[in-house]
Amino acid sequence: MGTIARRMLVSAGLAAVMGQAAACAAAWPDFARIVQENRGAVVNISSTEVVNGRASGFGFGAPGGPGDPFDRFFRSRPRQDQTVPRRFVTKSLGSGFIIAANGYVLTCAHVIDHARRVIVKLANGHDYVARVVGLDTKSDVALLKIPAAHLPTVTIGHPSDLQVGDWVLAIGAPFGFENSATAGIVSGVGRNLPGSDYVPFIQTDVPINPGNSGGPLFNASGQVVGINSQIYSRTGGFMGLSFAIPIDLAMRIGDELKATGHVQWAWLGITIQDVTRELAASFDLRKPYGALVAEVLPNGPAAHSPLRVGDIIVRYDGHPITQSADLPPLVGLTPIGTRARLTVMRNGRPQILSVVVGALPEPRAAAAVRVARKPRHSASLGLVLRDLSDRERRAFGVPAGVFVEGVGDGPGERAGIAPGDVIVRLGGQPVTSVPQFIALAARIPAHHPVPVLIHRGGSAMFVALTK
Repeated sequence: MGTIARRMLVSAGLAAVMGQAAACAAAWPDFARIVQENRGAVVNISSTEVVNGRASGFGFGAPGGPGDPFDRFFRSRPRQDQTVPRRFVTKSLGSGFIIAANGYVLTCAHVIDHARRVIVKLANGHDYVARVVGLDTKSDVALLKIPAAHLPTVTIGHPSDLQVGDWVLAIGAPFGFENSATAGIVSGVGRNLPGSDYVPFIQTDVPINPGNSGGPLFNASGQVVGINSQIYSRTGGFMGLSFAIPIDLAMRIGDELKATGHVQWAWLGITIQDVTRELAASFDLRKPYGALVAEVLPNGPAAHSPLRVGDIIVRYDGHPITQSADLPPLVGLTPIGTRARLTVMRNGRPQILSVVVGALPEPRAAAAVRVARKPRHSASLGLVLRDLSDRERRAFGVPAGVFVEGVGDGPGERAGIAPGDVIVRLGGQPVTSVPQFIALAARIPAHHPVPVLIHRGGSAMFVALTK
């Protein structure tokens, strides 16, 4: 091959490589542009709180000290408190972002909850004492107001457009390092976390650390789609699992905080659970989906509706319910007094019901239940059962049922029934006594799962039992 031919081949190869590189570069978001256009609207938040306790071995004002809202990031790390108990002031750091040019700032509630003084520092170095307009601990959203005008603001996006694998970017102040940017992808949507039933979190692998909390999560177009709120960690540090509050939910809560100073959540007054494959078979469903009603609370809104225990809610006001976690966020911000339309599966057939949603009451401590000792009765299914006394029925809040004293090898153990459970329904029939339970159990068809309703720890739930 001649020299000219070789040169032409090399040139063609270089052109192809450069073309591929340009295509790859075009596929990446312009993170630098997103940071430049939005850094002015991202703020650093510091708050002080008077705490009774020990001064932390991590030093005054360090994240992770007692009373610090970022303590959730460090729960699994042992503390080295060596000072004597005293009254002291802690200082915490977080992030936020400006949503209105006249000084309204969104952040996380845990960043400023119980704070004595909140300082908002802008990217230009100016700082202001902020007024807490309101905060809501259920959603972990807070709204602040600073005395300023003509401020830069973020652009609000649509979290519903996010897909797993999309690029996202976080800007915040991890450990006080202001305007730090980290990037990653969406790992999941609609995540339900313990203690946060009303928030369908966005899961990402964006590195989030103390100080990022309350800061914005941007999509590839530079629009805010979430508020960085929590991480999941076994060590106290970032492990690739971070969670953000969807911005549409946060903005709705912010509007309510601005209007009234608080958020009134709605509820149906029911206990729900996921439909497993075994439970789906026991309720004659072709596949597991929906939210299974395990309990209708006697004083809740659903108690005055046709909704029943054992119904499986598959649609709420036109929104499909694929898993139980889908339902609470839809119900939570429904206006109080609204008549909601529900589609449920009952006895394998769809039915349309309506429930007037009510205001979620303040939580009350569950009354302790003292179980009196009574003679034991052996029953089938590997369970040791006894009848409930009238006092126990009142204490457990059940009209009837049998108490599980022990569990041995057998169908009951495989179904997940445990000592201390109260069985109130078997195969759709109320359980009134041990002899009646034994009679019902004898009629259970072999190798076909049946639903069993139990009360455990103050809550009701279904399990699927197969002989």
